[in-house]
Amino acid sequence: MVAPDPHTLASVFGMLGTLVSFLVLLAPLPTFYRIYKRKSADGFQSLPYSVALFSAMLMFYYAYIKENAYLLLGINSFGSIIETIYLIVYMIYAPSNSRIFTAKLLVLFNFLAYGVIVGVTYQIPNPLLRLKVIGWINVVFSVCVFAAPLSILRLVIRTKSVEYMSFPLSFCLTICAVMWFFYGLLIKDLFVAAPNILGFTFGMAQMILFLVYKNTKRPILPEFKLNEMPNRVAAANDEIIVACESTTQTGLKTGEGENKTSCEADDDHENQSQTTETSTVTNDIETSPESIV
Repeated sequence: MVAPDPHTLASVFGMLGTLVSFLVLLAPLPTFYRIYKRKSADGFQSLPYSVALFSAMLMFYYAYIKENAYLLLGINSFGSIIETIYLIVYMIYAPSNSRIFTAKLLVLFNFLAYGVIVGVTYQIPNPLLRLKVIGWINVVFSVCVFAAPLSILRLVIRTKSVEYMSFPLSFCLTICAVMWFFYGLLIKDLFVAAPNILGFTFGMAQMILFLVYKNTKRPILPEFKLNEMPNRVAAANDEIIVACESTTQTGLKTGEGENKTSCEADDDHENQSQTTETSTVTNDIETSPESIV
């Protein structure tokens, strides 16, 4: 049996990598559907998508300079388009401060930095040197793409909730890193193979965290029973009962009905005070750091 030659294997891994990359790029769709349904992107972050767009644009430029890298050209042109769509949806539903932060990222990286990189490297007369420079720049920002979800990992660890982590995205990123690593290895392209080693590592870390916290439920605020109320609320309740009993007995002995009416008014006032106290205690719980996502 004749072993397949490296060129054939490279083509196979390249096509598989392209297919899985499509899945990676489409994996955030459930996340953005949730954003659309909630009409809010609060709690989600745009940094992974901003960095992914910048990296896709850089890899597209690298493939263009490399020549005959049609698989890289195709997947990164699609990636640039889909990441742009994600960022547009995010900015529509994001809070104003997050929207401003995302706009600054796009201007800084995708316009200014990318324009400087293209302008400077295109002036390098030696094609091989130009390709190496672009390749090393691409390695740096490819690592940033895989490291960007670390902000999500921090959020998961802090909240002990996977609400803001996409497991399909983590799984597809891991498989994608494996495919492109072997593709780069077989075509002897260090700039394609090297970043995917970290991609595999970070992808595995995300999936492990998902499995650890996937069944963790967020704490629900308790409903106090009378004997479980905070001391200040229970004490106020006891004072109401004692005051009513005392006033009622006095009213029966003296025959003055006005005292009973006064007691009922005091009862209403104390009940209102009790409600205010209970509301204060509940608000203290709701605004504690453990209950804020």
